Amino acid sequence: MTATPAAPAPPTTGAPGTLGGRWTQFALRRGGRLLVSLFVLVTASFLMIHLVPGDPVRAALGMTAPTELVEARRHALGLDDPLLTQYLDYLGGLFRGDLGESIQTQLPVGETIGRRLGATVSLGLIAFVLALLIAVPLGVCVAVATRRGRRQRTSLGFASGSVVIGSIPDFLIGVVLVAVFAVGLGWLPVAGREDGAASYVLPVLALAIGPAAMLARIVRVEMISVLESDYIRTARAKRLPARRIHLVHALPNAVTATLTLGGMLLASMVAGTVLVENVFAWPGLGSTIVSSIVTKDYPVVQGTVLVYGVIVLLVNTLVDVALAVLDPRSTVGEA
Repeated sequence: MTATPAAPAPPTTGAPGTLGGRWTQFALRRGGRLLVSLFVLVTASFLMIHLVPGDPVRAALGMTAPTELVEARRHALGLDDPLLTQYLDYLGGLFRGDLGESIQTQLPVGETIGRRLGATVSLGLIAFVLALLIAVPLGVCVAVATRRGRRQRTSLGFASGSVVIGSIPDFLIGVVLVAVFAVGLGWLPVAGREDGAASYVLPVLALAIGPAAMLARIVRVEMISVLESDYIRTARAKRLPARRIHLVHALPNAVTATLTLGGMLLASMVAGTVLVENVFAWPGLGSTIVSSIVTKDYPVVQGTVLVYGVIVLLVNTLVDVALAVLDPRSTVGEA
């Protein structure tokens, strides 16, 4: 009797519960959240200019500006159209890459932001890398030295110091750094970006010191937890070198929480450049948004807030993706 050949199994790439299905669901959830967040951000940035008391054009041009000039600028900016029409025009402009026009300079907002964006992003990224280079080795070393209750004074000093340093505002750290290293010792430039790499030192330190202290504390806690796990005890029983145990087996498993917090810190560091840039007269988005608020140039404020928000959303999304790659279990069971 000839056996009937079995029918080919259906493809399971997108079936629920499979690897492909989990990744598809993860991508749909993350993409949906990103779109909703972008919609809320765009709507909030649009309404911001309309919720400000008074007439932004009159405030920007001055109380003595002729009424004809004010009305002409309002018409040119479309501020005399119905609110819904303005909102639809705003959305259409965003799809074309048009963020509007500055009331003060009458230049495109996108052009103004484009000239300053690189300075802000470079400052935030360099500070983030420096924070990681300080926090991860420091947290690992303190964890190894203080695990199982050893060196209580070191543990207490590290915990207390990291909390104190992490709670100091970055702009205050910047003021202290300027007073000591720029004004007092004269080693580094006080402000600006004209002195090349030396110009980055103080603002980068001002941005990185607090987050590095917070991140080092998280690295220590996670590392201690991993060092007490069963597979690390097995590795020690096999007489593996301590360096291999700490760096190859323990550190990758302690990086998950560090990556999550690090992503949030990167987003907050980019947004935190607003105050630090003004301390150091840094030609980035932070100084742009402050000067625009002072001059009542609300379209520039609106565009800058939108760009900051998009940067934060994209960073958080990239962190979620990186976390899912390192730990695929995080793609399962999310709301």
